[in-house]
Amino acid sequence: MPQQNKIQLFEQKKVRTVWDEDQEKWFFSIVDVVGILTDSVDATAYWRKLKQRLKEEGNQTVTNCHGLKMRAADGKMRLTDVADTEQLFRLIQSIPSPKAEPFKQWMAQVASERLDQMQDPELSIEQAMTDYRRLGYSENWINQRIKTIEIRKELTDEWKRCGLEEGVQFATLTDIIYKTWSDHTAKEYKRLKNLKKENLRDNMTNRELVLNMLAELTTKGLSENSDPQTMQQHAEVAIKGATVARNARLEMEEVLGEKVVTSLNAKSIQKSIEDKNEKELG
Repeated sequence: MPQQNKIQLFEQKKVRTVWDEDQEKWFFSIVDVVGILTDSVDATAYWRKLKQRLKEEGNQTVTNCHGLKMRAADGKMRLTDVADTEQLFRLIQSIPSPKAEPFKQWMAQVASERLDQMQDPELSIEQAMTDYRRLGYSENWINQRIKTIEIRKELTDEWKRCGLEEGVQFATLTDIIYKTWSDHTAKEYKRLKNLKKENLRDNMTNRELVLNMLAELTTKGLSENSDPQTMQQHAEVAIKGATVARNARLEMEEVLGEKVVTSLNAKSIQKSIEDKNEKELG
C-alpha cells in the first residue's frame, strides 16, 4: 500500500505516523502515544504489559492492530505496532491520563487536516511554506523549493505512467540525474554537505535547486516525447535531460568564476544570512 511516513508533534513531543493512501487514513505509533499519555520512562514495556492485559480481556482492538515499518531512534526502519484513529481512540480509554482528551482532539485535527489537503492540494503547499518559514528559510528560497516539489512530482508521475516502480528504479534514475548535472550521486552530494538523514533538496542553494529543477523538467519532457520502454532507455533519457542542466552549470560557473555545487547546507546558509544582517546592523 502506498504510504507516507511523517513525524507529527503533540505538545512538542514526536508521534510517528504513516498515511495510507489506499485506505485514506493515518496510522499512529502506539508506543509514541503511550509515552506521551503516561510519561513512562519505558513506553515499550508499558505497552507490552497493557497489550497483554487487553488480549486476556478479549479486547478486539488489540487483535486488529498491526505493525508497520517506522524509523526508530537509531535511524533504522523497524516494525512498530500502529493503530488507526478509531483503534487509538479505543486504546486511549484503557490508559488513565489527563492528556487523553487533548490528545483525542489533536488526533481528530490531524485526520481532518489531511482530508482537507486531499480535497484542496493548495493547503498542503501552504503548510509546507509555513513549516519552511518556521525553520528560517527565506521567502525566495521557499518559492524555489515549492516549485521543485511540483516539478519533481510531475517527473515521478511520468515515471509511474511508464510503469516504473517507486523505490529502486526511482532512486536509480534520480542518482543518474544528480550525477550527470552535479558530478555527485545523492549519497556523495549529502556527504559533501555533511548531511545524514536530512533531505538533500532542503539543503540546496537557490542555484542548485534551479539546476536540479531544470534537469528534472527536461527529463520529464524527453520522456513524454520518446516514451521509453525499458530501464536502460529511461536511464538514457535521464542522462540527456540532466546534461542540459550540466551544461548550464558549467556555463554559470565560467561566468561567475565560482563553483555552483557547494558544501553549503541549510544551517550554514542561515548562519551566513544572520552574519550578513548583523554586519549591516552593526
